[in-house]
Amino acid sequence: MKDFKSYTQSGGSATDATGAQSGSSDNYNQTVNMAAMMAKAFNGKSEGQILQTIIAQAEQGKREGTLTNADLDNFYNTLAPLLDGFKRQKLRQIIQKLKSI
Repeated sequence: MKDFKSYTQSGGSATDATGAQSGSSDNYNQTVNMAAMMAKAFNGKSEGQILQTIIAQAEQGKREGTLTNADLDNFYNTLAPLLDGFKRQKLRQIIQKLKSI
């Protein structure tokens, strides 16, 4: 994983449940490409390793001031549709924790 922010969409535009910006197929395609890139980056890693990497990168970004709460929201909106209910809930809890840093 290069850095946490590289996996979030830039800009503060509203996103739908898939993480794509409303009414924009280019941004939808960008989200699909981002998901494929993430899948490749995490291939062969355990769920725990992935989670630790995400949290570590996010904590670093928050402390350095390079990661905003909007970036965290975009990250959640992008990943949430790919997760089952329990994992989505866990991701939501992690995002809330990171927002408080």
